[in-house]
Amino acid sequence: METKKFIQKLENSVKEACVIDNSFYEKFDVKRGLRNKDKSGILAGLTNIGAVIGYDNADGVMKPVPGRLLYRGIDIEDLANGFKVDQRHGFDETIYLLLTGKQPSKEELTTFTEHMAQLRKLPDSFIKNMILTMKGRDVLNMLSRSILGLYTLDPRADDISLQNMIEQTLNIIAKFPTIIAYSYQAMSHAYQGKTLSIRYPSPVLSTAENFLYLVKGGNSRYTKLEADLLDLALVLHAEHGGGNNSTFTMRVTSSSETDIYSSVTAAIGSLKGPLHGGANLKVLEMMEDLKRNVSNWKDAAEVKDYLVKTLNKKANDFSGKIYGIGHAVYTISDPRAILLRERARDLAIEKDKIDEFELYELVEKLAPDTIAEFKGNGPDKQVCINVDFYSGFVYSCIAIPKELFTPLFAMARVAGWCTHRIEELTFSAKRIIRPAYKNVYPKQEYIPINNR
Repeated sequence: METKKFIQKLENSVKEACVIDNSFYEKFDVKRGLRNKDKSGILAGLTNIGAVIGYDNADGVMKPVPGRLLYRGIDIEDLANGFKVDQRHGFDETIYLLLTGKQPSKEELTTFTEHMAQLRKLPDSFIKNMILTMKGRDVLNMLSRSILGLYTLDPRADDISLQNMIEQTLNIIAKFPTIIAYSYQAMSHAYQGKTLSIRYPSPVLSTAENFLYLVKGGNSRYTKLEADLLDLALVLHAEHGGGNNSTFTMRVTSSSETDIYSSVTAAIGSLKGPLHGGANLKVLEMMEDLKRNVSNWKDAAEVKDYLVKTLNKKANDFSGKIYGIGHAVYTISDPRAILLRERARDLAIEKDKIDEFELYELVEKLAPDTIAEFKGNGPDKQVCINVDFYSGFVYSCIAIPKELFTPLFAMARVAGWCTHRIEELTFSAKRIIRPAYKNVYPKQEYIPINNR
């Protein structure tokens, strides 16, 4: 039997074997997706690292509040604005803060930044064998493969002592941008016919500047504002609590005491899924479709009509989704989106894209009420834009290729992932994460093979 027919024959049986009566979830009080009925996440653990706030629980009633994001108790708005006032990039300081819980002095930050810069370079043989020779069509897939490859270069790869975990963490975070940039160069050269440009990382540039240099070339190929916006995006994406899918994946795998390279690769796999990472690209594609189908970008009625068609599965990709709107926790506002939008306007002016930016603002204004009207009013229907709504626009203004949108998410979030791993393996109450699944498949008798 040919393979296609063989698989098709198996498909029906496999599909039937996966069917579970939805009423069972109610009957056995299963928290599907680890969510409560009010859509909040079940409490699966405790952390000192990050806090994501979108509701206020008063007497058991979930009340939507303006969103807040805290890194080690510091409001993300204060952190980002502090870097802006000082006119400096803040990603390295964010890494330091997440890892230690402390705000470094100037001397401590300088020492830390210099140490991280020294770790950026990859061995030439690793670049050739792991990235350039073993071609790949997906940058995240190449990143995963390369992180596993780093295991072979680490003589203490399985050592989970605190000192070694810190060394491994800094090494991985520092090398992430280099691996991502080289993977893109190799992929675009092999499959898009572009020039292969492998540049050694600079020890004097910030993480954001260095990444732009590795992808685009010398500093004449990117502006100060572009680097500033990329640094802000890295800071805003560095951490988002322990319950998001990729960070939880990191904590689950780390709880088994596996090595950091395996855990980071698992987290990348989670982020690669379209229900977690990649939403900003979906927003960009939606807005491109909107621009083609709306003649007057300033006409609120025409834009709203497009959004209604989208919800009715008659526009864009016919999914019925307005991308970049809504979040699992945030309801009234996503603080990351607010901070990114403020700086995105400056970038839009620099790139002569202010009309396009104002179209984004109009969609932001119209979408929540349009969705509420479509789905029915109620507190559980309240939605706001999320950080993905503007991040794709920012990356496109910087001329970052679309293939790097989700890898950039990983480049930032690896700081949070590794910090959560260290906490998972260091705190006194640690134990392997092992929830329960109730089997509901009906009992059947064994039938001898000749009688089937």
